Amino acid sequence: MSIFTPTNQIRLTNVAVVRMKKGGKRFEIACYKNKVMSWRSGAEKDLDEVLQTHSVFVNVSKGQVAKKDDLTKKLFLNVSMATSYHQSPVQYSLSLSDILPGILAKGELQVSDRERQTQLETMFRDIATIVAEKCVNPETKRPYTVNLIERAMKDIHYSVKANKSTKQQALEVIRQLKETMEIQRAHMRLRLVLPAKEAKRLKEKLKPLLQVVESEDFDEALEMVCLVDPGCYREIDELIRCETKGRGSLEVLSLRDVEEGDEKL
Repeated sequence: MSIFTPTNQIRLTNVAVVRMKKGGKRFEIACYKNKVMSWRSGAEKDLDEVLQTHSVFVNVSKGQVAKKDDLTKKLFLNVSMATSYHQSPVQYSLSLSDILPGILAKGELQVSDRERQTQLETMFRDIATIVAEKCVNPETKRPYTVNLIERAMKDIHYSVKANKSTKQQALEVIRQLKETMEIQRAHMRLRLVLPAKEAKRLKEKLKPLLQVVESEDFDEALEMVCLVDPGCYREIDELIRCETKGRGSLEVLSLRDVEEGDEKL
């Protein structure tokens, strides 16, 4: 006696489910655990390493595959990663290669309460680590320990956001901590070389972007060693390249201007 197996059902086990609700319907994709966040952060580029199967489901646990008609509706065009369409939204037929990355990027990762708590605790620690690596006490130039930053984050009742990267949240934490403690981004030490003809004009343009000018030496060109906020690096680099047409230069002498030893409170 033959056994009937529905063709629209796929059985999967030990999966991470990413879910999205659109137009009153539920759509799910089956992923490998620990790969979803890697893909969202850009660490993982290969979609095949993230997805267990290139299918869209209405219910992964039951193996129920979504109907093709539901994947071609207008509402799904906003989710797809495609950038241009030559047909009207009603006529355009989306492929799975359009839909899967969209759900993976914008859907909600389904995890157990314990897994979610563990993930948030790990992210909390990672955020504190990034802040400790990037910041110092502006008076002593000494870095803060990770444990001290963690305590400070708890004091301001910082709530980790699972859908935002730890780097983004670290910058947000730095802004909030400035209201309660002495903290700032550690300065970068740069050497700037400006052509003699443009030196005076460029120095005035650069002045608002420089925190401290440690030394100046004018011979055939103006050479400056200065401390800058890391957030100004790109602007300084672009200004020198564009204004000098490649005749000026910028050299990073130190990524973090810090003193030896940790800051203690």
